Amino acid sequence: MAQAAQSIDPAASAEQPSAVVLGGVTKRFSNGTTAIADLDLAVRQGEFLSLLGPSGCGKSTVLRLVAGLIEPSAGTIRRPDEQNADRDIGFVFQEPTLMPWASAFTNVWLPLRLRGVSKRAARDRVMEALDGVGLAAFAGSYPRELSGGMKMRVSIARALVTEPRLLLLDEPFAALDEITRFRLNNDLLELWGRFGFTVVFVTHSVFESVYLSSRIAVMAARPGRIIRTLTVDEPYPRTDAFRTTPHYGELCNETSAALLLAMEEGRPA
Repeated sequence: MAQAAQSIDPAASAEQPSAVVLGGVTKRFSNGTTAIADLDLAVRQGEFLSLLGPSGCGKSTVLRLVAGLIEPSAGTIRRPDEQNADRDIGFVFQEPTLMPWASAFTNVWLPLRLRGVSKRAARDRVMEALDGVGLAAFAGSYPRELSGGMKMRVSIARALVTEPRLLLLDEPFAALDEITRFRLNNDLLELWGRFGFTVVFVTHSVFESVYLSSRIAVMAARPGRIIRTLTVDEPYPRTDAFRTTPHYGELCNETSAALLLAMEEGRPA
């Protein structure tokens, strides 16, 4: 992977070309539920974009559409280099979804194995991915021997071992305690700053979205749609000290107001 500069200006991403563009996208499921309707979103290359909204607003549906796991009922989704779109995307789910009978190494090797890469040929890449999340010493450990935070690190390493250009994360830290969550927030930002991939991160936490993101798309439900986007004008790298600044508080207040509006618009009339 090519390494990116550690110092990143969020405003600079506005000038970058798009990594993925959703135009007028609607997703209607077979039971008649319209999860999202006429949604427009352009994700810029190299940015850290969070999808923020209440439960049931379609955040996870947007991720699955971007990943190609489901198809839109209407509208278009345009990705860079369509021929290799699947290889360019890494996905981290809310649960680690690790194979309990396999070591951390074997779990991270899985996507390469599915592409026909032998264990020997994959070894350096797998160990690099595990080292990147601080788990090189636990390559031989099984999920039952790992904490919740360590399992999520393995899941992130598995997503990164294919060297994706676009990383999708669906509330990956929601079930973790606050201290572990803060630590993994910092680890994720460090990996993003080091490797320069594009991130779309689903969360329902105002505080997490402001800390991590260069831009936040706030969604309302029934049906899901984006009602506002906010730029987080705090340069990277960010540290825990940012959480105690007046600027962080102001950004959280602004984002909270947008989320409250989204929740009001999502209520039945």
